[in-house]
Amino acid sequence: MTQQLTAYPVWDRSVRIFHWVNVFCILASIAIGVAILNDKALGVSNEGKLILKTVHVYFGYVFAANLTWRIVWGFFGNRYARWHSIVPFNAEHRAQLSAMMTGAKSAKPVGFLGHSPIARLMVGLLFLLMTAQAITGLVLAGTDVYMPPFGNTIKEWIASDPSMVESVQPYSKVGINEAAYKEMRDIRKPFITVHYYVFYVLLAAIILHLLGVLVSELKENNGLISAMFTGKKVFSEKPFDAE
Repeated sequence: MTQQLTAYPVWDRSVRIFHWVNVFCILASIAIGVAILNDKALGVSNEGKLILKTVHVYFGYVFAANLTWRIVWGFFGNRYARWHSIVPFNAEHRAQLSAMMTGAKSAKPVGFLGHSPIARLMVGLLFLLMTAQAITGLVLAGTDVYMPPFGNTIKEWIASDPSMVESVQPYSKVGINEAAYKEMRDIRKPFITVHYYVFYVLLAAIILHLLGVLVSELKENNGLISAMFTGKKVFSEKPFDAE
């Protein structure tokens, strides 16, 4: 007998737009970031590297603005967009985890409209990593290519004289106070270190996330992937977290 499937709304428009803008920005930033890291092997000149960094920063602005909006929307969106349905280790997460384990023991898997208990762990990690990249990236935009929001402050700091601020340019020592520049670069070090290593952790987390989505889609067949286009998932039985 054919099972009756019911479509349930889950991801609102803001969440779906955030998701695909985020995907685009991350893919573009990864591609440009890899080129920057391998500039010598690729034969990229200083001028070319400056262009790559500038474009990388612009994608970073869109990424950071999009992430900021999603953080805010986590307080105002629908039930499944809100933080209490996303972050792990709260009461709701514990209840979902208990239901999932009970369902697994009884061979009756429990469905979830929002993120599953396991997915919440990954999504929580992804948000932490993305926030770290956004914050450190904005700092590096100021220290490397003197772009907003901190670029002008950095230029004023390292300029040899107030009249030389506008002369301070990336990859040039014209108008620079060497001692102040060295101090700035020392302060920059922990930010570039975090940005560098979080890049690889984020890349690994994204790969695991994609594998998890693929496995869940094939196993559960609830429209997990299509839901990021339509906003709806389909179930033959009422999900545990359905309203």
